[in-house]
Amino acid sequence: MIEYQNPLFPPKAAAEPAIAVEDAIQIVDLFAGPGGLGEGFSSSGKGKRFDIIVSAEMDPIARQTLRLRAFYRLLKRDYPDGLKDYYRYCNGEATEPFSPDTLDYWNKADQEARQITLGSESGDKELNYLIKERLNREGRPWVLIGGPPCQAYSIVGRARNQAKQGYVAENDHRHFLYKDYLRIIKDYRPTVFVMENVKGILSSKVGGKGIFAQILQDLVDPTKALDNVEGGQKYKICSLVSEESVSSSDCIDRVNPKSFIIQAEKYGIPQARHRVILLGIAVDEYGNIPPHELLNTTEPVSVKQAIGELPKLRSKLSRGTDSQEAWYRAVADEVDDLVRYAELENGELIAPLRATRQALFDSPKSSGDQRVLKKEGQGITGVPSLDNWYQDPKIKYWMSHDARSHMRADLRRYVFASTFAEHNKYSPKGHQQFSLPGLAPAHKNWESGKFSDRFRVQLADLPATTITSHISKDGHYFIHYEPAQCRSLTVREAARLQTFPDNYYFEGNRTQQYHQVGNAVPPLLANKIAEIVYQIVCRRASELEESTHTQTLRHASF
Repeated sequence: MIEYQNPLFPPKAAAEPAIAVEDAIQIVDLFAGPGGLGEGFSSSGKGKRFDIIVSAEMDPIARQTLRLRAFYRLLKRDYPDGLKDYYRYCNGEATEPFSPDTLDYWNKADQEARQITLGSESGDKELNYLIKERLNREGRPWVLIGGPPCQAYSIVGRARNQAKQGYVAENDHRHFLYKDYLRIIKDYRPTVFVMENVKGILSSKVGGKGIFAQILQDLVDPTKALDNVEGGQKYKICSLVSEESVSSSDCIDRVNPKSFIIQAEKYGIPQARHRVILLGIAVDEYGNIPPHELLNTTEPVSVKQAIGELPKLRSKLSRGTDSQEAWYRAVADEVDDLVRYAELENGELIAPLRATRQALFDSPKSSGDQRVLKKEGQGITGVPSLDNWYQDPKIKYWMSHDARSHMRADLRRYVFASTFAEHNKYSPKGHQQFSLPGLAPAHKNWESGKFSDRFRVQLADLPATTITSHISKDGHYFIHYEPAQCRSLTVREAARLQTFPDNYYFEGNRTQQYHQVGNAVPPLLANKIAEIVYQIVCRRASELEESTHTQTLRHASF
C-alpha cells in the first residue's frame, strides 16, 4: 500500500518523499515532444514523486531526445553511478550514451519513450497495449499529461490553412486529435490530467462553432462525448491561475475561456509564453474533488538574467569566407553606412550607432559550436532557485551553443534593430522604424503592416517573447539584444528561455533542435504544476483511505 501524507494534516517532522520511489504516481505523457512536461513532473520531489511509464511522440528526432532524457532519469533514480555514461556522451567523450554497464537502463528508456503516431490504427493499438501492460489500476491514482498538436489551432497555422485552396476545417484531422487524448481519459480514468495548447484554441472554429467549448464539454464527461451513454467517470476542469472551473452540470457558455490562459512570465519563466492549460480532476461518487492551490506568482526573470552570462558569440557569414576579421569588417561596414544615412535622416540614432561601432572592437571572436567549453562563473542568473534548476557542474560544455550564419543584408538589419532596441528599450517595427536605406526586406507586403514585427529583438531587461517552432526557420524574431554579437539566439539560449536544464541534450541537427525547443512546454512551469497535481493526488488518496476506514468500522459494528 502507498503511504500518502495528508497535506492538510502534516506530520510534526517533515517526511520526504511522501511516496516511496517504487510506488511513485504513474504518468502517461502524450504528444510529448522533447519532454518538457515530462521533465517538470519527473523532477518533482527530487525525482521520486512521479514515474513516467510511457511517453508517446510522433517525430523520430524528438523521440530520440525523449529517450535520452528517460535514460538520464532512470540512471539518476536507480543507478547514479551509471550517470557517468550520460555525461561522457554529453561531453563528447563517447559516441553512444550507454555502456555494457548501463545497457539495461538504455533498453528500459527505449521502452518508455515510444515513437507513436496517435490517431493512427497502429499507434492507438500500441499505446493501448503499453498502458494496459504497465498501468497499475488496482485503486492507485495516476496522471495523464500532454497536449495535442497546435498547428490547427494557432493563429498562424489557421492563416496558412485558409490560404490553401479547398481547405475545409472540418476535414482537418488535427482539429480532432484531442479525441485521442479524450479516449485515454475515458478508457483508463486518470485521477488527474493536464492538457496544454496554444491560446489560439480559444478562438478556433470548426463548422462555425468554437472548438474550445466543445473540448470542455467533452472533457467533463468523456464517456458521454465518445459513447453517448451515461455513467462514466466525470471530471471537473479547473484553471491553475484563477477560481474558474467547469463540471458536467455547468453551462459551458458561462465559462470565461481566458481564465485558463497561463502567462508564464508571471510564474518565474523568462519568457512571455501564454498557453491554455487545463487541469482535469476526477469527480468522486458524491460529486466532489479535492481542493487545489493556484500557481504562485513570482518576480519576472529577464532575458539578460537567463542568457546574459553564457559565452558571447559572433554570428557567421553565410556567403564567402567566414572568419573573425571578415565578419568584423562586414558588420563594421554596415554600421558605418548606417551612420552616414542616420546623419542625413535620423539624428537620434547617430550616437547609439557610433557606440555600437566602438563596441565591435571587443566583439566576440568565436561563433560557438555544438560544445563550447564552460568557464567558472558562466551561466549565473542571480536567482538562486533558477541557478539550481539550470546548472549541472558535471557538464563541461555549453551544448548546442552555435551561432547561425547570416547574410550581410540581415547583419545590417540585426545590428540596426539591436542598437535601436538598446537605445529605445523596445524593438523597432515595420517600414517606418526600419526607415534607413538597405533595411527593408524584399517582401511585397512589407509596407502593409502585416509583417511589422518580422525582425524582433529580445529585450535585455524583459522576459523574452514566445519561443516558437518558427525559430527553426530563421532567427528574425529572435535577435540577441547585444548589438556587438549581431546574431539570433542559439539553441542553448532558446532552451534556457524555455527553462530546460543545461544538462538537457537535444538530438538531431540544429534546425531539428530549434524545432523541439520551440514546441515544448517550459519544464520549470511544468514542475510547478506538478507540485499542485501531487497535492491533489495525495488528498484524493487520503479521502479514499478515510472512506475505506469508515466503511470497515461500519461493517465491524454489525
